[in-house]
Amino acid sequence: MKTRITILLAALFVSFNFSFAQQDEECMNNLSLFDGYVKSKRFDEAYEPWKIVRNKCPKFNRAIYAHGEKILTHKIENSTGADQVAHINDLMLLYDQSIQHFPSNYDKGEILVDKANLAYKYKDELNKTDEQLYGMFDEAYKKDAKNFKSAKGLYTYFSLAVDLFDAGKKPAQEMFDKYDDVNELIENLIAGYTTNLNKYASKEEAGQTLSKKEERYKSSYESNIEAFENQILGSMDKKLGDRANCDVLIPLYEKNYEENKNDGVWLQRAMNRMYAKGCKEDPLFLKLVQQKNSIEPSADTAYYLYILTGEQKYFDETISLETDPLKKAKLYKKLAQDLKSKGSYSQARQYYMESMKLNPSDGSPHIAIAAMYAKSANSCGDDNFSKRAVFWLAALEAEKAGRVDGRLKSAAAKSAASYRASAPSKSEIFSKGNAGQSLTIGCWIGRTITVPNI
Repeated sequence: MKTRITILLAALFVSFNFSFAQQDEECMNNLSLFDGYVKSKRFDEAYEPWKIVRNKCPKFNRAIYAHGEKILTHKIENSTGADQVAHINDLMLLYDQSIQHFPSNYDKGEILVDKANLAYKYKDELNKTDEQLYGMFDEAYKKDAKNFKSAKGLYTYFSLAVDLFDAGKKPAQEMFDKYDDVNELIENLIAGYTTNLNKYASKEEAGQTLSKKEERYKSSYESNIEAFENQILGSMDKKLGDRANCDVLIPLYEKNYEENKNDGVWLQRAMNRMYAKGCKEDPLFLKLVQQKNSIEPSADTAYYLYILTGEQKYFDETISLETDPLKKAKLYKKLAQDLKSKGSYSQARQYYMESMKLNPSDGSPHIAIAAMYAKSANSCGDDNFSKRAVFWLAALEAEKAGRVDGRLKSAAAKSAASYRASAPSKSEIFSKGNAGQSLTIGCWIGRTITVPNI
């Protein structure tokens, strides 16, 4: 049960409804008591005064529900058997009461997911089946998907779908659909965090210093993106595993093609999955892409057609059809990665830079550009010194990644240190006699760096 970021915690726990309090001094006194006990983590002592306020004055203060969750969680973790089950069920009831008495502070989806997570954690104690648990998460998704934001809940929801497929209780298509449902929710959450994060990245790029509050928000957004991108999405792909290989996907989509060939969502998901699983060489992939392009042309279909045909017109369509800044940034990065893999470094750098303009908090393009510089060291200099000087440029580029993207700070620092270790030493700079001087690096790189002072 999470508090909204815009509400001050202090106000949550100490702002009372004084007119109500004057009418019921007992609730006022007991609220003060359990508030103090909870803050000092004396949950057992908080239990009785909390129960009095909860039962007698359920609308008195939201601390009844925010603190009540902590109190009951403590009771659950420190009890067994029938007592533990009673406390679990009481917390379920408390979740329902929180949205009943403070509907403006709690969302239906949030509450339903909290209940589902609790039931899953204590599934053995509650004798819950996978089908019952899946049904609880599914209810949250169907009734209020936009507020289904729990990373743990999203992964569990999908994981249960896979388990039910393995048990023969769900067909493969439904499992794949659930993967896409959950993936889309996660992508939307990441997009929201990224939009907020970009405001801070742009501010820093402009030379402004973030306040301590802004630093905290930035760190929180980065942590959330990291959790969803690298942990949840990665775990989902691992869980799905070979259940979604080409041998499974191709016959499934061929079987269902005719009845779904005019369904843009089905076509989009099918071609995305085949591409992600390396099935793009199969004729069915081209068939899906061409059909989707004929009924709903999009940047995605244009991109896939470009990958399949290499035709410039599809390359241009990919860029022109996408209007969402973050999606366009991803497309630029995809195009850059494709060009990088083909050795077209100059063009790849151009698209990496376009990606960063639209998504300045993503430092990965800097890492990619640095790697291209380093790989070109032997071919972008006139002598051994100027060739190895390219590694200074690579190090500077890697360091940029750490500055704009806290998630890459450690990796960027390690890369930069590795590149600097390959650059000319102090003794070589002394022998060359060019400390502090500008050095232009030729070939596709076309950049000027300053030789370090010694």
